[in-house]
Amino acid sequence: MSEPTYYERVFEVTRQVPRGRITTYGAIADYLALGSARMVGWALNKSFSGNGVPAHRVVNRKGELSGRVHFPTPTMMEELLEQEGVRIIDHKVQDFKELLWHPTALDEEREGEMLI
Repeated sequence: MSEPTYYERVFEVTRQVPRGRITTYGAIADYLALGSARMVGWALNKSFSGNGVPAHRVVNRKGELSGRVHFPTPTMMEELLEQEGVRIIDHKVQDFKELLWHPTALDEEREGEMLI
């Protein structure tokens, strides 16, 4: 069995972002310890083939919808987030710090499962 590609690893982490929460390109890059925030963005730009990757939940470090131009329509990213209860004003996530999910939560969940 071959190792997953960088894109596959980015997609897998992105699939774990809970509905109604957001993460950043940099948080995913840091978690994977490979590449940069920009590389995560490139990977997510390739995720629109119906493979269940919620790329709309990934924003830049300021909470801005910087990836919105890569969606099928310029408003789609905002619309998808708003359907999940995320408030957006001027292409920016409101309550950013409260909604921010970091992939290290995956490790914490795994550690908790091991203790049970």
